[in-house]
Amino acid sequence: QSTCTLRGCCWSPESDTSVPWCFFASNHGYKVDGSTRSTQAGFETTLTRLPSPSLFGNDINTVLLTGEYQTPNRFRFKITDPETPRFEVPHQHVRSFTGSAASQLNYKVDV
Repeated sequence: QSTCTLRGCCWSPESDTSVPWCFFASNHGYKVDGSTRSTQAGFETTLTRLPSPSLFGNDINTVLLTGEYQTPNRFRFKITDPETPRFEVPHQHVRSFTGSAASQLNYKVDV
């Protein structure tokens, strides 16, 4: 039996350890707005915020989801504001991926 708060956070203890106990209801978060576009390394798609209570405030209504199939064992996703550039913490060991999408993936991504 699930218990959900007004802000959409739900708790449902399950005996199956592969199922998360804490989750958000399906009417919270973002939805794909339009089609998913292929890129050299994966895909990108626009997400639109669903009309639901905010957890932290100042939500961005439209975001860009970028996915990269970097290796058969590594998938990278990034969520950005397509309208307003924002500061991103630089890191000397994390560089932009410039390769093509990997093949024979050991994972599956559904958007």
